[in-house]
Formats: sequence, C-alpha cells, structure tokens
Amino acid sequence: MSLEIISQHKIFAGTQLVCSHQSTVLGCTMRFGVFLPDIQTQPKPAVFWLSGLTCTEENFITKSGFQQYAAECGLVIINPDTSPRGLGLNGEDDSYDIGTGAGFYCDATEQPWAPHYKMYSYITQELPSFVAKHFPVDLSRLGIFGHSMGGHGALAIALKNPDLFKSVSAFSPICSTLHSPWGQKALSHYFGDNQDLWANEDVCELTCKYGWQGPTILVDQGSDDPFLTEQLKPQLLTQACSDTNTPLTLRMQPGYDHSYYFIASFIGEHIHFHAQHLT
Repeated sequence: MSLEIISQHKIFAGTQLVCSHQSTVLGCTMRFGVFLPDIQTQPKPAVFWLSGLTCTEENFITKSGFQQYAAECGLVIINPDTSPRGLGLNGEDDSYDIGTGAGFYCDATEQPWAPHYKMYSYITQELPSFVAKHFPVDLSRLGIFGHSMGGHGALAIALKNPDLFKSVSAFSPICSTLHSPWGQKALSHYFGDNQDLWANEDVCELTCKYGWQGPTILVDQGSDDPFLTEQLKPQLLTQACSDTNTPLTLRMQPGYDHSYYFIASFIGEHIHFHAQHLT
C-alpha cells in the first residue's frame, strides 16, 4: 500500500501532514493527519484522535491547536477521517448522523454497510500497521482520544483493546449508545435488531464487561453542552465505572459547550496526560 502526502506544513517544533492511502479494509481511499514532532527519539509514542459526527481529518488539525503541546511532549498524533468516503451506497448521504461522516468506529454487519463500514478494524488493525511502516511510531506506546462520536469510539476501542492502547481520554463522549438517539440510529442501521451487537458498541456495557486496568480514564464535559442531557449522559459512565471500580476522572467544565472552542481550551491537558503515561 502506497502513501500519498497531500499537504505538509511546518508548525511549532514539528510537521503537520495530511496523507492518503488505499484502504483494503474499507475499500476506498482514506485520508488521515499525522503530526511529527522534531524531537529525534526513534521511534516515538503516538496518540490516535477520533473526531465526531460530520468531521473529516481537517477539523482537528485546524481548530484544536494540539500541535504546540504534541511538539513539547514529543508525541506523534494521528487523526483519521470519520468514515469511508465516496462509495455511493444507498442512504450514505441522506443524513448527517448515519453513513458519510458517521462511521461510529464500529464494524457494521448489515447491508449495505457491512462490506465497507469497518472503522473499528481500520483503527485497530490497518491504520496503526500502515502508519508504523511509514513513520517513526512505537506501536507498544499508543494512546487514543476523541470527541463526541469519537469520544465514544476512543473509549470503546480502548476498553476492547487494552493491549494496543495504553491510555485513553475523551471530550464530550457519547457515553451510552444504547441510550442516545444518535447511537440508537447508528446501531439500528449498522447492526439491525441484534441487541447483543448493540451492547458490544456501548461504552457503559463494555466498562461492565471488561473494566480498565490502565491509568485513569480522563473525560472532560462542558456544562453548557446542548447535547449533554439527551445524547451524551456522562452520569451513566460515572455509574458504570463506580460499579466496576474502573478509574475515571470526569471533569464537568462550567460554561463550555460542544465545540472546538471547548476542545482547544483543554487539549493541552489531554496531550500532557497521554505523554505522562506513554513517554
């Protein structure tokens, strides 16, 4: 599989790239960002960022301001797109919360999604291996974090793969897809009526099933987030972690909303959190 560099820019003490490659798992061309710090330690720890609904790889790169902190900490940051693109599937572009831009970081089992909507396998298998072939990434020192749908994805993937991801954090995550209209819609499309498969994509259910033996899970949530009550429900994650003695630091941030202004305000603390546990 060949790597194409779409763009490359010097920023702070590092280089921000946008790359593309042909994904065998997803069956389409995928784009992703890679930030490389100038620190010459080889190979370097890396953290995967998973973005939320409607995003591409561009949002996090241009809006979060993470590069300064990643350069200071010597972390590689990898941020993939949020779904396959341009497949022409029936219903793929009908709404913002299913299909394009809404892959939910799972492996769909229902048609027409199943052959291509395999973001879970892409994030846990194909992309780490591909990145490590082309960049100085230490696959034994990986973390993962994300926002909203991507916060759900980061938490679910870490809980399922503690041997791959050693640290995890999230901004405004969907804490229970079983109790979120966004999650319920995605699960019904990607998995049909199989409730067992639904439960395997729910962060609270996964917490009760697997627990987490790594460092504390860090979650930041804005108190003025318009999706807090209906979609995100952090109290369910707090209860699941309490019931299973899973380490959780949940910080309710007064006055913050669901936007990248919120992410930019605390991204430095998340970068330093991962660096503490990976470097």
